[in-house]
Amino acid sequence: MTVADPLQADCGRCAGLCCTVPSFSRGADFALDKPAETACPNLGDDDRCGIHPVLRERGFPGCVVYDCFGAGQHVTQRTWPGLDRGDRVVLHQVATVFPVVRALQELRWLVRAARALDLPADLAADLAAAEAELAARVDGGVEELREQPVDAVRAQVNGLLTRAGAHARRGVRRPRELRGADLAGADLRGADLRGALLRGAVLLGADLSRADLRLADLTGADVRGARLHGADLRGALFLTRAQLEAAAGDAATRLDDGVHRPAHWGAP
Repeated sequence: MTVADPLQADCGRCAGLCCTVPSFSRGADFALDKPAETACPNLGDDDRCGIHPVLRERGFPGCVVYDCFGAGQHVTQRTWPGLDRGDRVVLHQVATVFPVVRALQELRWLVRAARALDLPADLAADLAAAEAELAARVDGGVEELREQPVDAVRAQVNGLLTRAGAHARRGVRRPRELRGADLAGADLRGADLRGALLRGAVLLGADLSRADLRLADLTGADVRGARLHGADLRGALFLTRAQLEAAAGDAATRLDDGVHRPAHWGAP
């Protein structure tokens, strides 16, 4: 029997938490205003989105790019088995835990991605220990989850990810240091960004067509609306499915085998 990946969203085992817990405002990402702890009007009684196949067309690209990293089903099935979204008191309690679980799950995903790299034994061991610790934190009780020092945990994990990324990029000569750079709308067509450190960079609407992004560290980079047409993303580090969904690519965009290719990019 195939065991489900605990870090991959399984909406069929969730109570529509991403459609209920957070708030969102009408704009480019969402077609309407929704208060926190209130179900989206598109969410059905079966806890499924009624317009899921046409979210982009209906003005909800923000929903398409969202990834809970399995936090939804974890909270629904393990933290609060038998969860009833209609109970306002319970829903408020869930709202204090769901964001914590999601943050820890995302860190688990990043650590897993780092462990897939060819790393020295000591760093591999540190990452394995970090993954085990994160799994234990996620499995804690409600009060334990509420008290999780997420910022401190993230800082610790980021230190390991930085080490892993530096090791993976060690063969790149003079990689560009663009950590946290504001590159919104920048013209980077054909740019040599191989091995570039783009952690936390703002690439909102940037044109990266035909750019070489092999081995670039994209941890936390904002690539919403970025043009990746013909870009080479093979070996890009810590690139999430949500980042790919938020960007615009095409059939010529190069990805590693097995990496999710967004449907709106077209087939290669």
